[in-house]
Amino acid sequence: MANAVLLSLLLLCVITITAVHSRSLPDPTSSDLISDGLHTPNYLRLNPLSLSAETESTCEQTYGFLPCTTTVLGNMFLIIVYGYLMFVSATYLSGGSELLLEILGPGVIGGLFLPILGALPDAMLILVSGLSGSKEVAQSQVSVGMGLLAGSTVMLITVIWGSCIVVGKCDLRELAAVDGEDTKGFDLTGSGASTDIWTCYAARIMAISVIPFIIVQLPQLLNSNSARHLAVLIALIVSVSMLISYCVYQVFQPWIQKRKIAYAKHKHVISGILKHLRQRALGRLLNDQGEPNIDVIKKLFDAIDENKDHKLSASELKALIIGIRFDEIDLDQDDAVEKILSDFDTSNDSFIDMPEFINAVSKWLSEATRGRPGSADAGPQTIKVLNNYHEQTKHEHALLGAEDQSDEIVEGVENPKWISFKAGMMLLLGAIIAAAFADPLVDAVDNFSDATSIPTFFISFIALPLATNSSEAVSAIIFASRKKMRTASLTFSELYGAVTMNNVLCLSVFLGLVYVRDLTWDFSSEVLIILIVCVVMGGFASFRTRFPLWTCSVAYILYPFSLALVYVLDYVFGWS
Repeated sequence: MANAVLLSLLLLCVITITAVHSRSLPDPTSSDLISDGLHTPNYLRLNPLSLSAETESTCEQTYGFLPCTTTVLGNMFLIIVYGYLMFVSATYLSGGSELLLEILGPGVIGGLFLPILGALPDAMLILVSGLSGSKEVAQSQVSVGMGLLAGSTVMLITVIWGSCIVVGKCDLRELAAVDGEDTKGFDLTGSGASTDIWTCYAARIMAISVIPFIIVQLPQLLNSNSARHLAVLIALIVSVSMLISYCVYQVFQPWIQKRKIAYAKHKHVISGILKHLRQRALGRLLNDQGEPNIDVIKKLFDAIDENKDHKLSASELKALIIGIRFDEIDLDQDDAVEKILSDFDTSNDSFIDMPEFINAVSKWLSEATRGRPGSADAGPQTIKVLNNYHEQTKHEHALLGAEDQSDEIVEGVENPKWISFKAGMMLLLGAIIAAAFADPLVDAVDNFSDATSIPTFFISFIALPLATNSSEAVSAIIFASRKKMRTASLTFSELYGAVTMNNVLCLSVFLGLVYVRDLTWDFSSEVLIILIVCVVMGGFASFRTRFPLWTCSVAYILYPFSLALVYVLDYVFGWS
């Protein structure tokens, strides 16, 4: 309600000042001024209403009624007002899509609509920046779109990423951060955040998504003017293809994740069984050559075979699993028995005979000792090897985010029809606000640039991402402050996903404008900073799941570095 009232007041404020616009004073030497006949230097001013239209302001009202001004403070006020409206639009789009997600779950909604709706305000601003007026005007204003694209990307994975590390820091141990435990303060190496393996995949996808930028930049690197238009077209096709591929991946990713988690859980159960069998064994499971000890495995089979019928049944396997007590994972015992039967029972008769048991145990012992010399694994080292393998599978299970899968259970939503209607209205309102006020915001940035002589790129790079990504940034920081690996994983995955959508969806819109309107691609320095930031942060996060506190300094430094690099390349070396 408070947001609606504030939004109404802002709209009323904008409407009430629609008649206000700047106008220039007439030149004292103009022929519209006449002498009084007595004193030559003095002039009588004619009625202002009789002045020609040439004295009116050069700024043009958007839609014919929204206010415009040529003053610095006036344009700053308009940027703040229109920026807040874009923030409201992003908030409505985010809230509406989350309500739909509650009702319909992941898949198409979570994988397709959520990422697209999240990037919609940025895409609208980029679109209107290149559609306005003549080709010359579009060429001038399109730098606003590039500034927003670069600024949004850089801000998300530098300032916001670093802030999430700071507010979400926990005590670090050898493998991961300890959920909810923050006793080391601002220890640069002993405190930090950790994520699951899926977050690494998201970071890799983000790094790969810069390929269209490289393609469109190739003619500049080769000093080929004739190939620029073709390069834009090829980059557009690649960008759209990557957008479709990314959306398909997002749709099927929950299914892939469940399959991988199930395999990791099964692998952990097998490692627990091996560890338990070693404790019950009347000898060593591995001989002096590091190979499975068949005689000991046969004795284990006889010990598990309670009814001595020379085959293991599902009930005997279940008794074995119950005796092991897998307290560290949420284990469905019946499901575990079914998977063990499918893995061990090659004859498909629902029983495990002696040869099947020997083959399966030997296979998993080989898996546990893989990559280690036989002499190191044999004899007394067997216990250590199996313990290490059990800990490794437990860590792999945790990296997949499997320990908190119970958090993903969606309870029934009360009154789904009302929730669906509310979600639809929020999405519609957010889209209307974004479409209506994107063009006035671009005009205000362009006019502010003219009034201050500050390049539009720097204004849009700093100011516009604050408007379009504020709600996303605030929610990410609040979510990270819960100090859990699961929330940290979701937070960083969303940041990487937002940057990926910038690099494929927003870039597709931008390249489409450049190609259709035959604009000049002259953004070498801007592309370079996007490449540097995405490759550095993407490579940084692709192969590690632990982020000590010192890593936030790398992210923070990249933001001012990006601004300084663009300034040096454009205004010192003359790249643009």
